[in-house]
Amino acid sequence: MELPKLIITDIDGVWTDGGMYYDQSGNEWKKFNTADSAGVLICKKLNIKVGIITGEKTEIVKRRAEKLKVDFFYDGVINKIAVAEEICAKLEITLADVAFIGDDINDIKLLKLVGLCGTPNNGIPYIKEFAHIITQKSGGDGAFREFVETIVQKKYSYHQIIDLIVT
Repeated sequence: MELPKLIITDIDGVWTDGGMYYDQSGNEWKKFNTADSAGVLICKKLNIKVGIITGEKTEIVKRRAEKLKVDFFYDGVINKIAVAEEICAKLEITLADVAFIGDDINDIKLLKLVGLCGTPNNGIPYIKEFAHIITQKSGGDGAFREFVETIVQKKYSYHQIIDLIVT
């Protein structure tokens, strides 16, 4: 099985629990699960590019993307398909070479166009109709990592993945 050349991910509802938390001063908070960073690491070790495309525009997500050194980061996006096609053009690939994980209505069109798609188990129920992979993990609970590992395990064993990361 050929691995995707690019994995694109939504953030809210995939890397987070979808909640938006505000304190009395108006500061916004998001909780990320560090398990998802291993998904990015696995991709890097296998030369699979990672892209974040999110409709939200916050410094919190930008900082997380920078910390993990994802290959592509787009926030405040309304048309995810146009951005995905732009990334594909840069990489000289097609949407068939892409895996995408999303969780809500604004992800449906892209889910239907990529070669492989998924959603966290707590994704919106009708999104699951389009998903090839439904993770056991919920958004914010390591769903991105599970999505990556599920894809990679079609070609590599757990032991090979561990060896890849540890060495």
